[in-house]
Amino acid sequence: MASTTGTAEVREKLKGHMAKYQGSAYTEGWAELWNKGDFLPWDRGSPSPALADTLINHADVIGNALLASSADGQKHRKRALVPGCGRGVDVLVLSSFGYDVVGLEYAEKALEACEKYAAENTDKYPVYDESVGKGEMKFLRGDFYNDGWVEKVRTELGAGSEWDGKFDLIYDYTFFCAMRPEMRPAWAKRMTELLRTSPQANLVCLEFPVSKPVTSGGPPYGVAPKTYMEHLSHPGEDIPYDEEGHVKMNPLAPSSPGALERVGHWHPADTHNVGKDKDGNVEDYISVWRHR
Repeated sequence: MASTTGTAEVREKLKGHMAKYQGSAYTEGWAELWNKGDFLPWDRGSPSPALADTLINHADVIGNALLASSADGQKHRKRALVPGCGRGVDVLVLSSFGYDVVGLEYAEKALEACEKYAAENTDKYPVYDESVGKGEMKFLRGDFYNDGWVEKVRTELGAGSEWDGKFDLIYDYTFFCAMRPEMRPAWAKRMTELLRTSPQANLVCLEFPVSKPVTSGGPPYGVAPKTYMEHLSHPGEDIPYDEEGHVKMNPLAPSSPGALERVGHWHPADTHNVGKDKDGNVEDYISVWRHR
């Protein structure tokens, strides 16, 4: 499906819709949009070019999809998670690069869209590296903040009882920016819980929309690199914001237990048009995070 253009009118329409869903009903607001199916402004209908650029041109930072086990020395596939995966396009990309991937969505209609897209477009995502092969993928319904769906992974993706419920790669795009600011501490805490404690495990965030004024509200909510930095350095903690909605950084404050460390930060070579300025320059950032 083609993207709805990122006009102010579209943003206000989305903002108005989501304003009707307060507290724990917030996820129902997204599900209702999927149920109607005629207004999905975040749905680009194609994978993020920034993800492919990261996997191909920044393998020195994130590695590849195979991981040597310390127990038996054999190569095993890394497990990846795409929360709020939408139509699942980025899930297919990660699978083509060799990851065993879980695409997580709350809305039943979104899952139906994922399965349909995958069935009709698998051939568009050939194996990137024959020596690595293609990974499995599974689309699951669940609330990112609760563990019910994690248990499903054990059976649906053959993870087995020995799996610790953690992932080697998590990709966040249009997920953090969809959260109301008061939800960000829980987002950061949950990311640290789901990301494996390993120098080869990475949280990859496509930081968007960095040029949108935070005072204009959301979703999507305007973000800045320092917003990710403060929350992931202090997961689960309330982070202070100034009167204009900008995060207030304290460079002397130590990181909290369980914090993630930023190990990479760059403008990707390409991104969706909505992440570029009027001259076509990329404004989005990719940030890569690991446990300290």
